[in-house]
Amino acid sequence: MIVADARGKPPNLPLPAELLPDTPAGPPNEEKEIRAMVDVLNLALPYFGLIFIGFACGKAKALPEAGLAWMNFFLLHVSLPALLFGIMSKTPFAELNNPPFLIATTLGTASAFVLAMTAGRLLGQLSLREAALAGLSGGYGNIGYMGPGLALAVLGPKAAAPTALIFCCDSIFLFSVVPLLIALTEVKHRPLSRTLGLVVRQIFLNPLIMSACAGALTAALHIHPPLAIDNMLSFLQNATAPTALFVLGVTVALRPLGRVPWEVPSIIAVKLLVHPLVVFGLMFLLGPFGQPWAATAVLMASLPPALNVFVIARQNDAWIEPASVAVLIGTFASVVTLTSVMWFLQTGRLAFP
Repeated sequence: MIVADARGKPPNLPLPAELLPDTPAGPPNEEKEIRAMVDVLNLALPYFGLIFIGFACGKAKALPEAGLAWMNFFLLHVSLPALLFGIMSKTPFAELNNPPFLIATTLGTASAFVLAMTAGRLLGQLSLREAALAGLSGGYGNIGYMGPGLALAVLGPKAAAPTALIFCCDSIFLFSVVPLLIALTEVKHRPLSRTLGLVVRQIFLNPLIMSACAGALTAALHIHPPLAIDNMLSFLQNATAPTALFVLGVTVALRPLGRVPWEVPSIIAVKLLVHPLVVFGLMFLLGPFGQPWAATAVLMASLPPALNVFVIARQNDAWIEPASVAVLIGTFASVVTLTSVMWFLQTGRLAFP
């Protein structure tokens, strides 16, 4: 029974739920898409912005390249090892024991390496020595300078463990295979046994691999460094990303862009497109892996060719100009490809079980 008010009118009662008009529960899909893209740009632009600042400084100031030596030393021997040690030491040791994930990511890197090497041999008519460096360009992304900071920014702390494991396994694989392939062209000059010894020493004395192993040991033994040392490590870790990206931009700016060899575009396509697609497939084939781990693997596979490719090419006096061009073009092309991968991950279009 409905009771009228003092004026004889029935009170304003709410309509039943089934009679209410349909209203959207949240913002329209288009608005969500725009917000997701803005979030991705807010994550990506600071990283690429630092690279472009370094690039602009390198073009504007005629400073000698030798000035980068101490900055590279600081990155490779101080700040990056501190970052990897911090990541590994703060990750429960049980999370680091994931052989199927290591096999999947290393197999993806090996596939990209072989495809890029084959492209170099077929399209560029490269020698075995040059093709090995082309394979390195197609398989070895910028997992040191860009990888850790970008993965943690996009995917959060849960990306720490897979990032460190990918770095270690990719580095061990590529820095074993490439020197051995190059040594096959120098059999008359250096015995293979000596080359194997050199490779083993380079792997075990690599400051980045050593720091990651030390961090894993610290996690396994539940060792907690004193507060003062922990704070110092935090200072070094925070310095890694801006320094690395600025140095990357300056170094790319100092490389002259000459003729683009025939094999370079296909090698860049392998690195930026094929490599992440192969890793994406392997995450399902050898998985299932959790979303943070699989997403980290795809993101790391999407990184542009590493600056070390040019450094190693110069050390071996082979494929120097194409390596420089591959790093330069690959870095700029990744503004589109890498940002797209980040958008797919952020919007859930690239989801894993």
